[in-house]
Amino acid sequence: MAGFLDRAKEQAQSALAQGKQKVDEVQAQRAGQDLLKKLGAAYYAEQRGSGDPRVTQQALQAVESHIAANGDGFLQSSS
Repeated sequence: MAGFLDRAKEQAQSALAQGKQKVDEVQAQRAGQDLLKKLGAAYYAEQRGSGDPRVTQQALQAVESHIAANGDGFLQSSS
């Protein structure tokens, strides 16, 4: 009986870890998409003459930092 409970506990912990990993991935993807939106808005404002090139550069650096930390998977997502 104890072996069964140990296996069940291991499976539950594994499922919990997988769930947490998926949540972390989704959060990182959303954060990356938000950074891309900010970069796009900054670039658009700059091209229209109302934006500051420093803001665009900061937004680009934020995207690059996010890629360095989390990868570029969010770039392929269309949603």
